[in-house]
Amino acid sequence: MKKVECIIMDWAGTAVDFGCFAPVGAFIKAFEEKGLRLTVDEVRRPMGKAKVEHIRTLLEMGHISSQFADIYRREWNTEDVLEINESFERHLFLTLDRYATPIPGVVEAIETLRRQGIKIGSTTGYTRAMMDVVQTEAAKKGYTVDSCITPDGLPAGRPAPFMIFCNMINLNVHDLDCVVKTGDTIEDIREGLQAKVHTVGVITGSSELGLSAGEIGALPEEELSEKMRTVRNRMLQAGAHHVIDSIGELPRLIHFINSTYPA
Repeated sequence: MKKVECIIMDWAGTAVDFGCFAPVGAFIKAFEEKGLRLTVDEVRRPMGKAKVEHIRTLLEMGHISSQFADIYRREWNTEDVLEINESFERHLFLTLDRYATPIPGVVEAIETLRRQGIKIGSTTGYTRAMMDVVQTEAAKKGYTVDSCITPDGLPAGRPAPFMIFCNMINLNVHDLDCVVKTGDTIEDIREGLQAKVHTVGVITGSSELGLSAGEIGALPEEELSEKMRTVRNRMLQAGAHHVIDSIGELPRLIHFINSTYPA
C-alpha cells in the first residue's frame, strides 16, 4: 500500500514568520526608493515567487507600471528590476533573522511526521543566502528540514516544479503520489499542482490571510471566520487538493491521505 513518504514545506508564512511579514516591508521600502507606492495587498499578490520574479510581476501590474511611466517617462526594464531587487535584499537582510520563529504547532507537527518515517523537504521564494539566515535561526528554535531547495541555479522558481523534483532527488523519493506539498500562497499551490503531487494550503499564519497573531486574536470571531473562508476559497479555486486551518492539522491530514490509498 502506498503511503506518504515526504512532506515538502514552504518557509515564510507556512513554517516560520507568522503572517509572512519579512518580505512585505522590504518590498515596500525598495519600491519607495524608486519613487513607487505599493499597497500591502499588491505586494502580497505574487508572494511565493522567486524574489526577482516577484518584483517583475509587481512592475507588470497596471497601477504600478503607470506610476513608473509617469515618473521616468519610459517603460521599466531589466536594469530597474535588478536595482529594486538589490534594494529589496539590502532591506530584507537587515531584519531577516528576526522573522525565523517557527509558527505555533509546526515543530510538534513535523516531529510527529518524522516519527512516522516521513522525510521533510522544503521549497521557497528566498535565495540560498537568505535561507542560510532563516535556517540557522529556525534551527535554534527547534525547526529543521532534511532538504532545502531554493530557486538559485534552477531554470525557474515557482510555479515551476523544479524545486520539488530536486527535493525528491535529495531525499531519494521515487513516487509523486507519495509527496505532499504544503504552503501558504497561491504560488505554493501552483507549484504542487505542476509537480502533480498532493497539494495542501494552510490558512493561519499565511501570507494569503496576512494577519499577525495579535491581529487574529483581536478580530471578532465572525470576521475572522469570514476572512479564513475567503482564503480557503481562493486556495481551493487555485486547485489545492486540501486546505487546513493551521499547520497543526497536517499529521491528521496525512493520516487521511494514507487511508485513501487502496490496500
